[in-house]
Amino acid sequence: MDAKAPRAATSRYHEVYAQWQRDPEGFWAEAAREIDWFEPFKKVFDPSMGVYGRWFAGGVLNTCYNALDRHVIGGRGGQAALIYDSPVTGAQASFSYDEMLFEVATLAAILQDFGVGKGDRVIIYMPLVPEAVFAMLACARIGAVHSVVFGGFAAKELAKRIDDAKPKLILSASCGIEPGRIVKYKPLLDEAVAMAEFKPSACIVLQRPQEQAKLDEGRDHDWAALRDAAIAARKSADCVPVLATDPLYILYTSGTTGIPKGVVRDNGGHAVALKWSMKNLYGVDPGEVWWCGSDIGWVVGHSYIVYGPLIHGATSIMYEGKPVGTPDAGAYWRVISQHGAVAFFTAPTAFRAIKKEDPDAKLLPKYDLSKFRTLFLAGERADPPTVEWAEQKLNKPVVDHWWQTETGWCIAGNPVGLGMLPVKHGSATVPMPGWDIRVVDESCREVPNGTIGSIVAKLPMPPGAFPTLWQQDERFREAYLDEFPGYYKTADAGFRDEDGYVHVMGRTDDIINVAGHRLSTGGMEEVLAAHPDVAECAVIGMADSLKGEVPCGFVVMKAGVTRDAAAIEKEIVALVRERIGPVAAFKLAITVPRLPKTRSGKILRGTMKKIADGESWTMPATIEDPKVLEEIGEAVKGRGG
Repeated sequence: MDAKAPRAATSRYHEVYAQWQRDPEGFWAEAAREIDWFEPFKKVFDPSMGVYGRWFAGGVLNTCYNALDRHVIGGRGGQAALIYDSPVTGAQASFSYDEMLFEVATLAAILQDFGVGKGDRVIIYMPLVPEAVFAMLACARIGAVHSVVFGGFAAKELAKRIDDAKPKLILSASCGIEPGRIVKYKPLLDEAVAMAEFKPSACIVLQRPQEQAKLDEGRDHDWAALRDAAIAARKSADCVPVLATDPLYILYTSGTTGIPKGVVRDNGGHAVALKWSMKNLYGVDPGEVWWCGSDIGWVVGHSYIVYGPLIHGATSIMYEGKPVGTPDAGAYWRVISQHGAVAFFTAPTAFRAIKKEDPDAKLLPKYDLSKFRTLFLAGERADPPTVEWAEQKLNKPVVDHWWQTETGWCIAGNPVGLGMLPVKHGSATVPMPGWDIRVVDESCREVPNGTIGSIVAKLPMPPGAFPTLWQQDERFREAYLDEFPGYYKTADAGFRDEDGYVHVMGRTDDIINVAGHRLSTGGMEEVLAAHPDVAECAVIGMADSLKGEVPCGFVVMKAGVTRDAAAIEKEIVALVRERIGPVAAFKLAITVPRLPKTRSGKILRGTMKKIADGESWTMPATIEDPKVLEEIGEAVKGRGG
């Protein structure tokens, strides 16, 4: 793999990062030239605005114009903007930039007919269908603020978001489709609206062929009927100019208690950062096909299914399916091959699922991946065994990179567009321009290279990162800025090495204290995942009266493994003792059929820990299958230390 990657000597990364360090404002002013502005910004960065300052103050633009109109004007109208591929329904569709602009301008006019204007909020509660993308861009077109809530999210959680965002309108669909089942959205939406104190004026519902929802007279409206009427009346909305510092969207982080945190994204910094990242980080050119295998309910889908590729003038694939089971573990290879994707971005958990089902990648040779150049992984830590497996099977560079809902784009990665740096398995590589990353102790003192601490970013955060939480400046300060003055607290733990590479080992909550020794569960998971029979794993710290905490490893076996589970568990314990040492006090490995995950693929380690410790816990709102938690409870019975 490394032979295929550009050598470090050819990378422009260090030169570009130094250029940003020398002149941050000059750097971002240059990047901003890639965006079309209606009025130029008066200040690149204004430290007097907002909580820590604001980017491109006084600038006027429109995000939808940058994603669609300018490409049509510039001659890309006939190029595919969005490819929809849905193995769960058997449907495929392609929309050119011309066609996208028509659909978005029509829907934007419909929103205006409902009284939606600049600054109004619109909740989008939809599955992964093209209309959801049209809805996001239609809001951006008229200056409305969208808040996408993952389709099928529990009614109680949707109600909280309705009360916080106070949307004038909700856009939804009759159902979402999972392999083997239909998830009815309308009953969840009705329950949420009934529970919420704030009442939206109307709901527009997309009726899917798989499920016809009953519409309430007076409040609910049929999407297709509204569209037909608007087209017949030749309705179309123009782009509404907004300030760079005006909000584009609110995206709520999935809290299980209290008021959810509404991450705000502005228009100007967001457009500039995503445009810069498409070429310089991901190495994709306008006109090329790019695939982000996420959902629009998550930040990755916002940034890299919708806004990043379209602002860049690329073709974006939107996939309504799974890595396995739709129909098999070759599904991803089929999509890459069929649509000619040059790069693909997904979560590590997706590749662990593929590795579990097809460990020898026997399905891969059926497909032509000759156009495919790079695999990008993010969402949670990419364990080295999974990265190595993907490298070997694909014979392409595999890039782990690190970012968060709050940051909107990559904090640390391997910049393919600037020339790749040497790959170090287990590291997200280096900070991107705009990110001054430090590793500190509890007193905010920097720790030596190789020492685990809290990862923080020096303020100001770069364009694209959140300026605050929705109508909660004080909570923003308390949650992210107060603990380490002058820095943004990522709440991730890890270390920098002698080459400046960032190693993210897990959330700070996942660093366990074993008899006074701070140990990373991520480091232990690396060892567990290295066992040849293990497909995926999770390590938690279990409460222990003597040592404070002791690690417990949960492991899922690869498909086809028939060896005795107890023997494998003993081998795993010995492996940790050999590679990390007795200090880890690792004595318990438990085989389970699967791990509890969110719908975006993150392992619910915090809930697993509460179950193992016998503490009370609440059902996570974003869990993929609640039954898994019962399986974990059964597995730990009688196995505690």
